[in-house]
Amino acid sequence: MLEAVHLTKHYNGVTALEDLTLRVNPGDVFCLLGANGAGKTTTINLFLNFVQPSSGTARINGLDVTEQSLETKKYLAYIPETVMLYKNLTGLENLEYFSALAGRSDCTRVQLLDFLKQVGLQPEAADQRVGTYSKGMRQKVGIAIALAKNARALLLDEPTSGLDPKAANEFSALLARLSQDGVAVLMATHDLFRAKESGTRVGIMRQGKLVRTLETTEVGHADLERIYLEHMHD
Repeated sequence: MLEAVHLTKHYNGVTALEDLTLRVNPGDVFCLLGANGAGKTTTINLFLNFVQPSSGTARINGLDVTEQSLETKKYLAYIPETVMLYKNLTGLENLEYFSALAGRSDCTRVQLLDFLKQVGLQPEAADQRVGTYSKGMRQKVGIAIALAKNARALLLDEPTSGLDPKAANEFSALLARLSQDGVAVLMATHDLFRAKESGTRVGIMRQGKLVRTLETTEVGHADLERIYLEHMHD
């Protein structure tokens, strides 16, 4: 569903991403680990077509994101570190608005409320203004928008940063559910624990290169931390 083929990005002669090749299949939760500047966000921005690759190709559902940008976005949802919603609108109104932008203006109030229920937003919060929401609640609305859109690929950039442990665990549970539904997830994160808990695979990035890929079922938390630190100290 998500595929990078020899994907490279230079900024003013500086290499932000070098020869990245990876594939995220339906049901995969692929977590990119690395320090700031490792190339995680650049990878996500290339899939979003926010920036153009210097060389190589990013594909979504087999389509080149630079050549078929609008078509690829039909399959895609993006949740940044801080989900941008309209503070003066309610959670339900935000969901209705962004769903309509994604081509789902046919959703009824009952259906929209069900999406919010599925992501664990308290029923009474649906009609409250988003300006009163916690970060975790805003993230849930972001996931509900992805559900309403029926996105088959999900890009996440540090989505659990700043969440309390309960909210982070709830977010992991949502990712597990999306994985079971066949959604392909690519998540950039600093959180080794969350990567191990949420991911099916992890990729360690350093200075723009993917230096190691691991199946999360094959390593424990301590092993993942050790391997990660070994690569950071090379």
